[in-house]
Amino acid sequence: MEDKRLFLVDAMAMIYRAFFAFAKNPRYNSQKLNTSAIFGFTLSLIDLLKNEKPSHIAVAIDMAAPTFRHIEFTAYKAQREKMPEDLSLAIPYIKRIIEAFNIPLIFKEGFEADDVIGTLAKQAEKEGFQIYMVTPDKDFGQLVSDNIFIFKPSKGPKPYEKWGVKEVCSRFDIDYPMQLTDLIGLWGDAADNIPGVPGIGEVWAKKLIKQFGSLENLIANADQVENLKIREKIKNFSDQALLSKRLGIITTEVPVNFDEMSFEYSTYNKKDLTELFDELEFRALAKRVFDNSQPASFSEKPKLSATQSDLFSDNTPPNKNEDIEDIIEKANINSLPKVYSLVSTPEEVTDLLSLLKNSKSFCFDTETTGLEITKSELVGIAFSVKPHEAYFLTLPQNYGIAVDLLKNFLPLFENKTIQKIGQNLKFDISMLKNSVLT
Repeated sequence: MEDKRLFLVDAMAMIYRAFFAFAKNPRYNSQKLNTSAIFGFTLSLIDLLKNEKPSHIAVAIDMAAPTFRHIEFTAYKAQREKMPEDLSLAIPYIKRIIEAFNIPLIFKEGFEADDVIGTLAKQAEKEGFQIYMVTPDKDFGQLVSDNIFIFKPSKGPKPYEKWGVKEVCSRFDIDYPMQLTDLIGLWGDAADNIPGVPGIGEVWAKKLIKQFGSLENLIANADQVENLKIREKIKNFSDQALLSKRLGIITTEVPVNFDEMSFEYSTYNKKDLTELFDELEFRALAKRVFDNSQPASFSEKPKLSATQSDLFSDNTPPNKNEDIEDIIEKANINSLPKVYSLVSTPEEVTDLLSLLKNSKSFCFDTETTGLEITKSELVGIAFSVKPHEAYFLTLPQNYGIAVDLLKNFLPLFENKTIQKIGQNLKFDISMLKNSVLT
């Protein structure tokens, strides 16, 4: 089963998360297109493919048409503001990004992405897969089983948290995952405008379900509730509670089919991704991940070593029998073997720090949102200590966390025994100083 790992991405949840992560400092390209959501979603997708190496993957997305929940309860999600225009303009680009990665985009009118993911997850589980639902939405906890997990983006440097049965039950103080829907029936869900029972919050909901086991059993035995006010609320709002539970249940009966062959991930469309990155001006992604002309492989990165050769040296002795054409061909940047690796997890950061600390010199280059020091933001830093290998340190979207992360690198830049090499160093040093290192 370890080789059969299906990742199901909740597109809109991840898109909104990316968009609002840049709310205070949105990213724009030269055409004045807000690329915040596109950049954040794409970076998350690349990170997922690179670090998790899924055997199978699909992205589920919501449609504009009303769902069966809207039909039963017209106020469902009615409190939500209209999608920001900048985000609406970004959605088509994100769909093109997904298609360029050759990843299936799944949707079904009348249902939400949650339902599509739930249905595919249960079908794939029967086919012997381990399933990872990539979403920050806690409601997916009801679907978790021994083989189905929430792959939850975290708010810190660690990119993801894996929630299984143990984690879900511990987080919500329940005995089994489906009891999460009983909790929703009682305390509701403000994000989706699910009413629940007025005056009953998370604490009371957990206490009541722990005692009675289910919402239905609670309602049937309401007279046994010791607290008089809570007892009356259960009796007076029992229908609303049952409605709220129904609205909170993720259906696994959507008319979609898990196709093992079409969901298998192999590679991306080099031409389409290059064109998209050029149009969106994603230089950081294109240069550090795809190298503009030859996309980097998502295979394992080379093990970091503290005994790398000098930055500009090549210890391979010349072959006297080579003619000039062979030498020129080997010198061509497009033909040279090269590996570019994203550094995003705490373990990878630790390895990179160790590599740089034990090197006599390193080359670095800052990646920024522009060329004006006082108006630009730092996206990441590229490092290299060996020919044809480079590491791109991606900065967390949270500014405070990014500052804390980069403080770990400050001693390296202050160490006068380590030579620093770069192009346009005055700009790079000024960006570091102006942004985070002082």
